[in-house]
Amino acid sequence: MKQVNRLADGGRIDRKRPLSFRFNGKTLQGFAGDTLASALLANGVDIVNRSFKYGRPRGIVAAGAEEPNAVVQLGSTEASQVPNVRATQQALYDGLVASSTNGWPSAERDLMGGVGKMLGRFMPPGFYYKTFMKPASMWMTWEKYIRKGAGLGRSPKERDPDSYDHLNQHCDVLIVGAGPAGLAAALAAGRSGVRVILVDEQEEMGGSLLDSREPLNGRDAARWVAETLAELAKLANVQLLPRTTATGRHDHNFVTLLERRTDHLGETAPARQARLRLHRVRVGRVVLASGAHERPLVYAGNDIPGNFVAGAISTYLHRYGVAPGQRLVLSTSNDRAYCTALDWLDAGREVVAIVDARDNPDGERVAQARARGIRIISGSAVIEAQGGSRVNRVRVARIDSAGFRVVDRVDSLECDTVASSGGYSPVIHLAVHTGARPVWRDDVPGFVAPQVDGVISAGAVTGALATVDALRDGAAAGRQAASETGGQPVEVALPEVANHRESAALALYQVPHDQPTSRAPKQFVDMQNDVTAASIEVAIREGFESIEHIKRYTVMGFGTDQGKLGNINGMAIAARCLGRSIPEVGTTVFRPNYTPVAFGAVVGRHCGGLFDPERHTALHQWHLDRGAEFEEVGQWKRPWYFPQGTETMEQAVARECRAVRNGVGILDASTLGKIDIQGPDARTFLERIYTNKWAKLGFGRVRYGLMCKDDGMVMDDGTTSCLGDNHFLMTTSTGGAAAVLEWLELWHQTEWPDLQVFFTSVTDHWATLSLSGPESRRLLGELCDIDLSREAFKFMDWREGTVAGVPARVFRISFTGELSYEINVQANYARHVWEALFERGEKYGLTPYGTETMHVLRAEKGFIIAGQDTDGSMTPEDLGMQWCVGYDKAFSWVGKRALSRADTRRKDRKQLVGLRPKDPRVILEEGAQIVLEPNHPIPVPMVGHVTSSYYSPSLDSGFALAVVKDGHQKMGHTVWLPMADGQIHEAEIVSTVFLDPKGERQNV
Repeated sequence: MKQVNRLADGGRIDRKRPLSFRFNGKTLQGFAGDTLASALLANGVDIVNRSFKYGRPRGIVAAGAEEPNAVVQLGSTEASQVPNVRATQQALYDGLVASSTNGWPSAERDLMGGVGKMLGRFMPPGFYYKTFMKPASMWMTWEKYIRKGAGLGRSPKERDPDSYDHLNQHCDVLIVGAGPAGLAAALAAGRSGVRVILVDEQEEMGGSLLDSREPLNGRDAARWVAETLAELAKLANVQLLPRTTATGRHDHNFVTLLERRTDHLGETAPARQARLRLHRVRVGRVVLASGAHERPLVYAGNDIPGNFVAGAISTYLHRYGVAPGQRLVLSTSNDRAYCTALDWLDAGREVVAIVDARDNPDGERVAQARARGIRIISGSAVIEAQGGSRVNRVRVARIDSAGFRVVDRVDSLECDTVASSGGYSPVIHLAVHTGARPVWRDDVPGFVAPQVDGVISAGAVTGALATVDALRDGAAAGRQAASETGGQPVEVALPEVANHRESAALALYQVPHDQPTSRAPKQFVDMQNDVTAASIEVAIREGFESIEHIKRYTVMGFGTDQGKLGNINGMAIAARCLGRSIPEVGTTVFRPNYTPVAFGAVVGRHCGGLFDPERHTALHQWHLDRGAEFEEVGQWKRPWYFPQGTETMEQAVARECRAVRNGVGILDASTLGKIDIQGPDARTFLERIYTNKWAKLGFGRVRYGLMCKDDGMVMDDGTTSCLGDNHFLMTTSTGGAAAVLEWLELWHQTEWPDLQVFFTSVTDHWATLSLSGPESRRLLGELCDIDLSREAFKFMDWREGTVAGVPARVFRISFTGELSYEINVQANYARHVWEALFERGEKYGLTPYGTETMHVLRAEKGFIIAGQDTDGSMTPEDLGMQWCVGYDKAFSWVGKRALSRADTRRKDRKQLVGLRPKDPRVILEEGAQIVLEPNHPIPVPMVGHVTSSYYSPSLDSGFALAVVKDGHQKMGHTVWLPMADGQIHEAEIVSTVFLDPKGERQNV
């Protein structure tokens, strides 16, 4: 496509470097230095998106971070997808691929546009709360389609190929904004010797000077910008960060900066480069020179493509050599917007008229426009833009802005471009991010930054819009910031610039129409969220008076642009409807981030293994070599099951279960938490932290224990072995190891600091090989010098000796209900011992098994897993483990007091039970809800849920553990489990022990 709107010359682009890009499937061309927005305009692309709610065609409106419509999806591959990128801030690069975020089948021909046109009047604020209430059963269906229609863009479904990083910095002076005020401040602060960081969110620094008609020192303003930046670049104490947005200011002048390091180079970053960098900066003083956003006027049809904020047109003309149309009508309430009409005329385009809402504008720029022969219609405004996919005419009328009414006949002007300017909103966000409230000034008119400790405002952010005032303000702010941070202030010779005489601006926000707002064509306040002036009037009629409530009801300012163009207009409309002033209505709260920040930048390098380290046991490579499938448990990679050939998981687990029950199996249990506890008061500490008794646990013995939170709820379980009178080894669940160690330290350091006891995590020191099954004694006996006979080595004993020539601690503990030995050896010797066991175990059919088999075996015995069969609301008695509670211990233990509360003594508490499905082929779903009456009308009372459920090869049936209200008194009762697919399973409440209830197999 030909660049129909590109001027023959001019702009700051490099015309010698043409770039090819694709938008919505069409190949287009731009130049180096373009943004995606300027390139789209150059190619005559009018519709860049469809509106969120009504599906209306939307075009580019602005030229910076305030752009509400040109929010696009980037990326040519699934992995490189980036949603919701502002085309006005995306530098063009060769091969860029972009698409609209809304519109089906395309933005040009969107079916929702027809729906919005026909049904838009039935979609006021909150319509989905009012129109989808009945029948209640249909809400889930409605919600699916509402959610499908909601949102902009889509997240990638593949791993991000780029890397991101963080950089912590300190500086004396951070200057936000590199326009005239920011550059003058940087010169003053930089020459004083203090450390300075100058940031600007645009591709190049210079701000408004890059598209200014005003010469500095009699020369083009851009030359002064280049000279100033060259000087700053030579100062060792000054850091220049273009393409960097100050996204948030936090307590104590902690500021976050987002630097787009490679977004201008390609869709993925070059090798060994971070795509984005988040600077976390501690700042002495912030000089806020962030400028102001021009406000559009609110009039009917102001969202039709071809409507622009006036200053954006000057930006596209001066910076990019793009005139986005042929015939312009300018609607304004101030002198500064006249520059746009003059720039348009200089570009060889036609200015149809300037429509000025003021009765007698007489500033210098007004005189210049008159001298150039431009028609000026005073005391009037564009009350409506008309057109379909592009503006083709406007309706103009004389207005009474104070009375909010049209006072004369309406004329029609043919045009294809409308520029509007209702004033300027200072960009005060960083000054008020920490809770300060902005201050309204009628002379701006707008909210300006309040006085905030550590922040010095300069330039347009204070309402000083004239270049001469911005330069003076900036230099003074730079000197003050340098002085307050230890520098030697120096005077800066500022460039000479004319001070233009301007007539007073008129505070105009919504333009009246010749019909009431509710009957006129839509007048948009927030274009991204389709919030209209009528929406705000409706919200107020329905009783919403707080601006925060109006915002939430209408969703004004909720979009990715955060209402940068529309919020002040919306507040003004609310003020008019409420009969209050704008400062009485107030503003919504400004919060970080100023513009959206990619999740990658927030995370930086703190992802994958650097955020969630992957822990491997000493036997990990052996498991890999044997084709194990893994699951993650508490950061550990644990073997899940060991498939052979084409086995499914179910087949592999069944084989492993049979091997353990009938022969011998081995589990890598090295991940169990191990805490070495030593000290004269170690035994006393155990008495207080566990629910059961430890005073008489002798050397060589092991005891199972429950640990409760101080609310009496079980937090973890495990065994503790007596290694000496003042020496114990505690084991915890794999996932709970860190939490338990922290719990022990918490109680020791805060409640019982007088106890002499010390805790050391030794989880990684010891490898644990769990040998289990009827043949385990015979196999271990071939490699061990310990007497393994039943009489010499009883259940819950431990012994020290050697296994395969390696010093070992062997514990006779069982989590399977079978004869079992847990062999603990120094981790570096684990593979030697493991392979020795397999060498000798071949004749016994030694089989490795994983965590899934372990779960089946332990559940058959009714052994709990903390966090699966408990959920932070289960007491020991709920679990049927009263035998593990020492109510008569001399010293109270953690959680005892809570167990005497009325709530923990209720009979209808959920209690752990077993479930046996009536149909043995059924494997109940974990989490499935349990009911007592399957035919009860909705809502059905739910009495519990399934916590663990498996198929048991030993039982040849499905079985489950569950928690049921008063379950211990419901043995033998039948319950039902309704499923999402309509099936209802029937099950019987039984004991939690499904196999070997007397424990004979583990005591052989």
